[in-house]
Parts: sequence; structure tokens; C-alpha cells
Amino acid sequence: MKQNSMIKTLPVLAAFFVMGFCDIVGISSDYMQSSFGWSSTMTGFVPSLVFIWFLFLGIPIGNKMNAWGRKNTVLISMWVTVVGMFLPLIVYSSWTCVAAYVLLGIGNAILQISLNPLLNNVISDRRLLASGLTAGQVIKAVSSLVGPEIVLFVTLRFGDEHWYYCFPTLGVITLLFAFWLMATPIKREQPVSEHISVKDSLSLLNNRIILILFLGIFFIVGVDVATNYISSKLMAVRYGWSAEQVKFAPQVYFLSRTVGALLGTFLLVRVSGIRYFRWNIVACGLMLVGLMFAGNAALSLVCIGGAGFFASSIFSVIYSLAFKECPSKINQISGLMITAVAGGGIVTPFLGMAIDVAGITAGVAVILVCVLYLVYSSFVVKENSNN
Repeated sequence: MKQNSMIKTLPVLAAFFVMGFCDIVGISSDYMQSSFGWSSTMTGFVPSLVFIWFLFLGIPIGNKMNAWGRKNTVLISMWVTVVGMFLPLIVYSSWTCVAAYVLLGIGNAILQISLNPLLNNVISDRRLLASGLTAGQVIKAVSSLVGPEIVLFVTLRFGDEHWYYCFPTLGVITLLFAFWLMATPIKREQPVSEHISVKDSLSLLNNRIILILFLGIFFIVGVDVATNYISSKLMAVRYGWSAEQVKFAPQVYFLSRTVGALLGTFLLVRVSGIRYFRWNIVACGLMLVGLMFAGNAALSLVCIGGAGFFASSIFSVIYSLAFKECPSKINQISGLMITAVAGGGIVTPFLGMAIDVAGITAGVAVILVCVLYLVYSSFVVKENSNN
């Protein structure tokens, strides 16, 4: 890659680190529950505050990006995130923390819609684009891995009562990356005159395969967020782990997911997507069954890590299957599939209610139900090679 291209690519890749900030909801929600005396059911809505915005913003922001430009849309997402991250520092209350999660979710939704297309602007060699996208996902995974460390560092440095200092910490990082991107000249893409309405995009769900894959994205994101969310709680409830110890559970999950994603990039070159989908989602289901009945902490961590490892590449496989199903409508398919990321905010409230009613094992069972749908979809969908 030429040096000039690399200079433009680095701040775009750095923005993927901001994309991973939404994954702090798992461990930070524990501190929020403790600070405000919330029930598990109420705390289960915290991830919803972050991920529900994909449902409302996916298609509209995709359309607006044609007018705003990709770089400007990424910068808008960062400024929304920065505002949200500093609110609890100005006034600390349950409402400002809720607002912080909401703005984090809105910013993250806009970022996920606009960042991948922006990477296309700075990588001229099409052969390197897939590699660049993979690098971005790895950076996002590293951010997800570092997130719990940031929360824990803040609590150790300032005390559990000041857990919310993690928000301005993330805000400062976002601000630095935003200034870096602003200072980087990136040629704007050609404006697209085609208007895609919400109705046009939703009409794609009349295609049975697209509907199955749309729900597949919904549930795989739900599995990802819910497993992260429940991992620390499970270790605390079952084995009495302290706040410092439970951080290892989401770290094991994110590290395993990162390794799985890296391995998937190489294996998917040699194995068909649908076969990889079937093998891995069945294995993920077995890990969750093991987690339900695990009798010791070590086995529970193995199952948590295994679930992350085997689920790590499913999102991208489902995305590619959708593109192959309707190769002439990739822009519409992309906006529609991003909307399904709202599954991350809809599954966790049911998980929280299950924990309140029947205990932590019932919460794992909710995740297993999501995986069972994915097992079903992996055997119903056939790979369309006419692309």
C-alpha cells in the first residue's frame, strides 16, 4: 500500500476502536445496577439503550449518507458519542447514565453504517479491501477486549462509586480519533442520486431467504451481546467471584471471539460459508448447553470462550449469504441487515427477566434459544453462487 494511502487509512481503521466501545455495557451495567439498586430485569434493558438504535437508524442513515458524505457521517457519529460520554461527568444520575448509553448507541449505529463504506474511499486496490475490513474488525475486537480493563482501571483508581468515569475516558479517546480523522484529507465519493425508501428496503423481506437471514443477524447479535452481558454475572452468582475477578469472563469471551474471527478469515477461503455456518453454530450451541450445566469455574470459562470462538464469524457469513441472494441490491441489503443489529438490544431484556424469574441458568437458556434458530436457518438456507 502506498504511503499516502496508508496515511489516510490509519485514522479510518482507528475509528473501528471506537466501534468496540458499545461492548462495555456488559461489565458497566453491573456497576450501574449496584449504584442505583436496579433489578436484573431493569438492568437487562441497558444493552437495549445501546443497540435498539440500529432498528431505527439503519436504513434512514444509509440514505442520508448519500447527501452528507461518508467521512462527515463518521464524524457526526463520533461527536454524538463524545457528547454522551461527558454527560455523567457533568451531572451524575441514573438519567444522565441512561442518556450516555443512548448517545453511545446512536453514535455506534451511525458509525457502523458509515465506517465500512469510508474504508472503501481510502483503499484503492480492491484486492486489499477485504483485508482492510478484516483489520477493522480485529481492531474492534481488541477494543471490546480492552473495554472491561478500562472500566476496572477506573474503579480501582477512583473507587466503585466513580465507575462512571469510564464514560469520559472513552470520550477523550473518541475525541482524539475524531480530530485525527478531521485533519486527514479524504476525497469524497461521488454523490448517489438513487433514493432508497424505507418501504423499498423492507419489501426485500418478502423474499423468504432474506427474511431468514435478517432474523439470523438479529439473533447472532443477540447471542453476542447476551453472552458478554451474562458472562460476568454468571461467574459472580455461581462462584462468588469479586468485581475484580469477574472481568476475566468477558475478556475470555472477547479474546476467544478475536481468535475465532482471525481463524475464520483464513478458513472461509477454503470452506463454503454455509458449511462453516453449520459447523460453528452447532458447536456454539453445545458450548451453551455445557455452560448451563457446568459445575466449576474453569469449565464455565471454557464454555464462555467456546461460545465466542464458534460464533465469531457467523455475522459476516450471514451478511455474505444475503449479498449472494440479491447481488443487484447490495446497498439495500446492507441497510436492512444493519437494522437487524437491534437484536443486541432486544434479547437482553428477556434474558434479564429470565434471571429474575428462574435464575442464571434460565438466562443462558434464552441465549440457547437464539442459537437454535440459527441452527435451523443454517440448514434451511442454501448458498447462492450466482453473484
